[in-house]
Amino acid sequence: MKKVAIIIFTVLFFVGITIYADRATRLPRKPAMTMAASSAVSKPEPVLALKNLDNKEVVLADLKGKVVFVNFWATWCGPCQDEIPSLIDLQSKYASKGFTVLGIAMDEEGKSVVAPFVAKTKYDVNGQKELINYPIVIGTDEAADKFGGIMGYPTSFLISRSGKQIMKFQGPPDLDEIVKAIDSEE
Repeated sequence: MKKVAIIIFTVLFFVGITIYADRATRLPRKPAMTMAASSAVSKPEPVLALKNLDNKEVVLADLKGKVVFVNFWATWCGPCQDEIPSLIDLQSKYASKGFTVLGIAMDEEGKSVVAPFVAKTKYDVNGQKELINYPIVIGTDEAADKFGGIMGYPTSFLISRSGKQIMKFQGPPDLDEIVKAIDSEE
């Protein structure tokens, strides 16, 4: 009986030490929304020019003066589909205040898949069925690399009016943060 008690005590002691060591050495969790470059200093927007669904070039720098929500997504991505109604709503509400979403479709098949998808797929936005109402361009791996690489979809970047990356969102964006950026003067 005494041996069993010693074994139980020893096991509990090592479990306690393990839990303590784990908590003491654990790295802090990174939130889904992070400041660009993980610092208070913003990074300039990358030089980026991509073709839209009409084969016209869209240059990111041409959108300077607007708050731009750059959204890397794909037609096959479930979480991307889940956030599109919110992006349609943001575009409708804030386009007149100098805001735009720029959807960068990362489908490997490119325009042949993306164009019909965008033309046909309607989303429930505040009880109405609506098509995507913001510009869509066909993305490339080089475009993703210019933003520091994309680990998964959706990944989005918020660009200030002055052309600086101010936030990165891995997964669904914080809509309140986007509205704050739209309302700010920078």
